Amino acid sequence: MKRPFLLSALLSTLLAGTAWAHHGWSEYDDKKPLELKGTIESSGYQQPHGFVELKTAGKTWHVVLAPPGRMENRGLAKDMLAAGTAATVYGYPHRTKPEELRAERITIAGKTTELR
Repeated sequence: MKRPFLLSALLSTLLAGTAWAHHGWSEYDDKKPLELKGTIESSGYQQPHGFVELKTAGKTWHVVLAPPGRMENRGLAKDMLAAGTAATVYGYPHRTKPEELRAERITIAGKTTELR
């Protein structure tokens, strides 16, 4: 009888931690869309969302992308996000972090990938 209870408790703990770690999209202002053009300085292709650090004329932005599986399925491979690559990103700024943007789409080498 102990084993089902322990398994249930473990799963509940893991799921609660995952839910807590994932943020909501309400943190981003969809009333103020931005299009940023710049060069990728670094990137991450990890869960729950990939990212790029995009250097623009004014500053470097932390751009939140889609999960890796979605990017891969839509044709945005990890190697396309290499440092030094020119990119255009359309998305929404974070309400309290002035250097962060949630991307709706990204264009690299003339290919636009919808991320949402």
